[in-house]
Amino acid sequence: MPTIRHLLFAGLLAVLFVPAVVAADEAAVDVATLEAELRAAETAFAKSMADRDLAAFTSFLAEDAVFFGGRGILRGREAVAAGWARFFEGDTAPFAWAPQDVAVLASGQLGLSSGPVTAPDGSPSGFFTSTWRRTADGRWEIILDRGCPPCE
Repeated sequence: MPTIRHLLFAGLLAVLFVPAVVAADEAAVDVATLEAELRAAETAFAKSMADRDLAAFTSFLAEDAVFFGGRGILRGREAVAAGWARFFEGDTAPFAWAPQDVAVLASGQLGLSSGPVTAPDGSPSGFFTSTWRRTADGRWEIILDRGCPPCE
């Protein structure tokens, strides 16, 4: 029959080993796989523009997304979607983008994608950087985005 001393010792062991288990779980994150998933998410996000699909574009936005642009800062999914709706008018996308660099934190919770933006004729027209957050269900959503003129 366990005594108070045994129960206290078992409780102490549990407290001491919980951080080790959490740290081991964080170390077990396969960053390369998550980076491949994030690259695929960014590619699908860019495809929404090529496909002229504003609903698909919007599905990648976090509820609290913040986009920086020439017309100021757009805050929140609805504001970003409304601000970008003009880019989805017409049959031809006004620009395209593709991930060049992708990185994910060791925690697996945040990632960054960046790369060139091109005009319809393929010429460089800018550069984008997007910060993504991994949701509890493993889906990637954009939380911050900024475009700028082409980098030198």
